[in-house]
Amino acid sequence: MKRTLKYYRLIWLKNDLPAGLSVFFVALPLCLGIALASGAPLYAGILSGIIGGIIVALVSGSQLAVSGPAAGLTTLVAATIVSLGDYRLFLLSVMVAGLFQLILGVLKLGVIANYFPSSVLKGMLAAIGIILISNQIPIALGYDQPDFWKDGFLSLFSKQNFRVNLINFNQHIARGAIIISLVSILVLTLFNLPVAKKLKVIPAPLLAVLAGIATNWIFGYYADDYSLKATQLVNIPPDTFSNISFPDFGALLSSSDIWKFGLLIGLLATLETLLCIEAIDKLDKRNRITPVNRELIAQGIGNMTCGLLGAIPITAVVVRGAANVDAGGRTKMAAFTHGVFLLLAVVMVPFLINLIPYASLSAILIITGYNLTKPKLYRNMWSLGLKQFLPFIITIVGIIATDLLTGVIIGLLVSTYYIVQNNFKEEFKIISLGKDNYMIKLNTNVTFLNKARLKKVLDEVPPESVLTIDGSEATFVDYDILEIISEYHTKAKERNISLLLKGIEKVNVMAIH
Repeated sequence: MKRTLKYYRLIWLKNDLPAGLSVFFVALPLCLGIALASGAPLYAGILSGIIGGIIVALVSGSQLAVSGPAAGLTTLVAATIVSLGDYRLFLLSVMVAGLFQLILGVLKLGVIANYFPSSVLKGMLAAIGIILISNQIPIALGYDQPDFWKDGFLSLFSKQNFRVNLINFNQHIARGAIIISLVSILVLTLFNLPVAKKLKVIPAPLLAVLAGIATNWIFGYYADDYSLKATQLVNIPPDTFSNISFPDFGALLSSSDIWKFGLLIGLLATLETLLCIEAIDKLDKRNRITPVNRELIAQGIGNMTCGLLGAIPITAVVVRGAANVDAGGRTKMAAFTHGVFLLLAVVMVPFLINLIPYASLSAILIITGYNLTKPKLYRNMWSLGLKQFLPFIITIVGIIATDLLTGVIIGLLVSTYYIVQNNFKEEFKIISLGKDNYMIKLNTNVTFLNKARLKKVLDEVPPESVLTIDGSEATFVDYDILEIISEYHTKAKERNISLLLKGIEKVNVMAIH
């Protein structure tokens, strides 16, 4: 026992402690930035990181995944907060989401992600990336008025004098914020280049934040006109935990929207988590496989805790998990350690966190959004053909034009159309064997979806011919198809068509009468 404890202590000191510290530096700015993008209190983002690091890590079966607030949920979270109109009601939705995930895990339904077409999932993430970028641009510019895209940017191109509109627009942006945003984006871009791999001892998001703090400090000493206002800096109060909002349990049954948004958050968080777990498992040099149902139970417990304690929802996050792998993390203690560091930072040094400019956080989120919707992704989807590209692009347009749920449903309908179309085309083939000699060859699974086309093909077989229906290579033939073939016997006799059946009886227990 002592030898085992000593072994794990050595692993923690040598691998998991430095990895946890590295993930902490990646997670801190992301927790703040995602809370900012979600329209939630900033403390809620850090609290989510703490819960994901401490509670989820202990319950999860994954050794390398790290949970926390995710960029992929920002659009839905922001919409939920606005629609419900009360943050305490939103917290109820988060608890419903956690309960939904817990039930999925208990019922062993972790395979749910396999039933969503990848083109729709990629479209959903790309749309979230576009929305994330568009929402962060006003913050990156230091814009201090509402409705940036309607009354700010677009007003430049109105029929009035462009010069007057531009002067008015310039009065509402902050030059210091723009410079800090550009500096932060430059740092993030340079340190993500392959040539900068040797310098990745310090995570790029942390460097971007430090660069923003340093730039604002320089403004304070040498160019005061460019200094950021207090409202353009993070504001975490010293007594953070005394300001936490808690869910209003009395309103749990007051609105169906609480449950609707809860199920949506739970479904999206589940999909993100399962996709992330799959990606992180592929990075594990020890080839450990995460039990997905246990992961859903862990995420469910985590999100129920988030809702109970006033935090935004969490998922397993690729960026944090990849940072953990890169830093040499070996066990789940690395994720746990990062959660402890987040807790200590809020409790002991909130004044340091309050030096961070919002512009730096927006730069991190703009790059995060870009990584979700890179031009390379569009080129790759186009290269796969219209059957993949159309559901992908229609999902993006649908989400941007309507909302997340409607856009995904539209994308699923388009994807289903192609699945049905392929089923029509591929589950049986018509072969001409010579003059007045035809064969219909049934493939793997011939279902009721093929009824209409099979009827049409049978009606087109000319009189005085020979028709063979070959089901020897089919594994299943639907009763509806067998019924059509059975009914065709009479028509074949009337048209002097010699009908031969091959292997039909073998593929289905139902005989043709």
